[in-house]
Amino acid sequence: MNMQAILKQAQNMQKDMMKAKEEIDNSIFTGESSLVKVEVKGTKEIVSVKINAEEAISTDEIEMLEDMIQIAINNAFEKVDKLTEEKMGKFGNIPGLF
Repeated sequence: MNMQAILKQAQNMQKDMMKAKEEIDNSIFTGESSLVKVEVKGTKEIVSVKINAEEAISTDEIEMLEDMIQIAINNAFEKVDKLTEEKMGKFGNIPGLF
């Protein structure tokens, strides 16, 4: 394989990687707990937080609600990480790329 072919292959791989990363970044991931639903972008930016209004929440339950929000956000972030690994893992571990 000559150098020009290797360079072209590397450029194609870079395009594929950027396309996969863009797809992840533009996706919305939903994380849920029993009281809370959150939506985050693939960039891990929180898009929305929704609290189940059907559940009566007293001041005593605020700490539990805070925990439920944390669980839902972490659940959404796990989904981002899983899809990122699925899509980007095929390119190998290239330090400093993303």
